[in-house]
Amino acid sequence: VDIPVIPDLEEVQEEDLAMQVAAPPSVQVNRVLTYHDLDKDLMKYAAFQTLDGEVDLKLLTKVLAPEHELREDDVCWDWDHLFTEVSSELVTEWDVGQSERED
Repeated sequence: VDIPVIPDLEEVQEEDLAMQVAAPPSVQVNRVLTYHDLDKDLMKYAAFQTLDGEVDLKLLTKVLAPEHELREDDVCWDWDHLFTEVSSELVTEWDVGQSERED
């Protein structure tokens, strides 16, 4: 007296997904070049001085700023202080604009 039961499609799909395991991604790790290495390569190889064999990048490479000029110290921002500073500058600019219009 056993009546065969046809399983619901949702139950079958849940069982199939529960038994599957995703394969981990394979990532090849290469050495990351430093700014100093990139600067040396930029001046050393002529390939970096042209783009697609047509665009001359020599002028650009002459005026690029060195890394030590671009580095900035990390500054912690305080929301209240920053908001007060910006709002006071805006109010000052608004007051100057108002006085110029009155003149």
